[in-house]
Formats: sequence, structure tokens, C-alpha cells
Amino acid sequence: LDSLHLEESLHGQGSEVTGCDVGLEQSKPVTLRKNGTYIVCGVIFNDKVLMVQEAKQDCYKQWYLPAGRVEVGESLEGALRREVKEEAGFDCEPISLLLIQEQGPQWIRFIFLAKITGGSLKGLAAADQESLQASWWDRRSALQLRGRDILRLIDSGLKYRQDPWHPTTLPQDLSCRHVVQRLVLVFVGAEDRIWILLLKGTPELHLPTAAALKTHAVTWAANMVVQEAMPSAYYDHDVNTLGVFSLQHNGRQHGRTDGVCFNTLVALVPDHVQRDEDGRKLEPPAADRPPPVENQRYVWFQVQKQTLREKLLEKTKNTSLLPIHSLY
Repeated sequence: LDSLHLEESLHGQGSEVTGCDVGLEQSKPVTLRKNGTYIVCGVIFNDKVLMVQEAKQDCYKQWYLPAGRVEVGESLEGALRREVKEEAGFDCEPISLLLIQEQGPQWIRFIFLAKITGGSLKGLAAADQESLQASWWDRRSALQLRGRDILRLIDSGLKYRQDPWHPTTLPQDLSCRHVVQRLVLVFVGAEDRIWILLLKGTPELHLPTAAALKTHAVTWAANMVVQEAMPSAYYDHDVNTLGVFSLQHNGRQHGRTDGVCFNTLVALVPDHVQRDEDGRKLEPPAADRPPPVENQRYVWFQVQKQTLREKLLEKTKNTSLLPIHSLY
């Protein structure tokens, strides 16, 4: 198991994506501006929250968090620093990702908690096409917001500052061509025994990697893996992507490294509502073991190592991971 980089994954580190096991033929490499858009958004506090006033025609004079598109050749953190500087006048450093939102591989928003390291608040005298001005908002005074979606982002920033409920997570500089999900797919059985789904491959067993499809949420990739590995169990189990251990993005070579790899924890959970022919609910037997694999490429591996087992169980139960939310 050590060769699986599992311990590194659990501690928020990434590893090179060497191939994609599922869905590659239905997926296109990401080329920013052509078939992919990444947005970065900064949540920055003193005792108030940093806001910027929009200069764009369709939301003129409305207020929003500093945010914008990642440009060709940029890292996610580089894009955040640039946007905050252009729109608010400050230099900043990212502290951690707070949340990832997506509408499939073609639109992904990365929300960072960040801190000011220099610069000064942009005033009306410096208004340009990036923004009219910036301001610190107490969240009580009336402010015409461009969208209420940011209130949830501000709340998640406040919550994280008071009690960081997942480890600090920043993008790893590792390249990837597609948007892919690499799964630590677990099944928790009776007495907290835990299994991980692995793929047999060259040269050895590895964690399955699946490409995100344009027609679905990014996390649908996990469903494709389960469908391929155990088609008959698929319909009576839920496939839950619990969160992200780490993510990998490089972005320096346009069209070649614009992809992102999300290293995620996914739980396969028996769907507890089953019914008989008359529509009456049946109590499912407590699942002692994971459903059998039907595809020879896959194998369930029972985790024996105590520390690894405890860490996986704790993450599965508390989902203390960076959340990824589909906006579909």
C-alpha cells in the first residue's frame, strides 16, 4: 500500500498523474478560454471583509468579493494575487482554499481565504476597468451586492477562521491535461473495518483516476468508476464524494497543463431505502463486506494498518476535508 501514495494523499500531498483509467475517451484536454474557465475568489478579513465595487457594465457599482478568471499560463494562487491587487489595491497571500464550486469541468471556482501583506486600499481616484474602488464591509450596513452567493463564501471564511475544520489546503504544482478525480474510494463495514477500491494496472495496484465529463458534475467521475467496477451494486449504493484531500494544477503550458486533479475521499454507502414488490420498505442486512467487484481490473483491499485505518475512519465520519460543491 505504501507505493499508492495513500499516506501522502491523506496528508494533503499530491502525486504525478500518470494516466487516466476511466472516461478519458469521453473527455477533452482542458484549454483555458476555449473549453474551460477557472475563477478565483478571495475572502479577506481585518475585522471586516474586503469588498470591491464592480466597474463592468452589467453589474456597475454593485459590490462583490475580489474575484476573476484565471488567465492563460497562471497558477491559481498567482491569479488570486493578481485579482486582489487589480481590484482592491492590496498584495495578498493565500492561507487555504475554503471551498471549490463547479458546474462540470468547464467552470470551476476556487475560493481562497487570504491575508493582506502590503499595498493600500484602492480608492475612487484609482477607478479603472477592473473595479471602481474597494472597501471594508461590516456585513451589517446596506450594500448593493452583485450576487448573494458570496454571503455563503464569507460565512465559510468566518467559520474557518474561528475553527479550521479541514487542514490548510493549497494547490500542488503538478501538471494534468484533463480535469480528473483520483479516488480514495472506501467502504466501511461492520466493526469499522474499511476497504479501499484499487485498480490493477501497469506496473502495480493504484488508486483509480477518472476524467470529469462535460455533461456532469466533476464528482460524477466517482460514479463512473463504481459503475465500471460493480455494475450490479451501483443501483443500491450511494457514491458520496466527501471532499478533497488535495488538488494539483500547473497551468503553465496552455492546452497541455490546464487540467486539475482532485484527490478525493469517496464513500460507497448502501442505500438504506429498499422496497419489496409491494413497495414496502425492506431493512437491509448490515453490510459486512463491500459488494463484490465484477470487473477483473478492480480489487477491494482491506486496510489493516491501524494508523491509516483510524485516519480514514475519522475523515469518513467527520468529513474534515476541503468541500467540493456542484452548482448543477
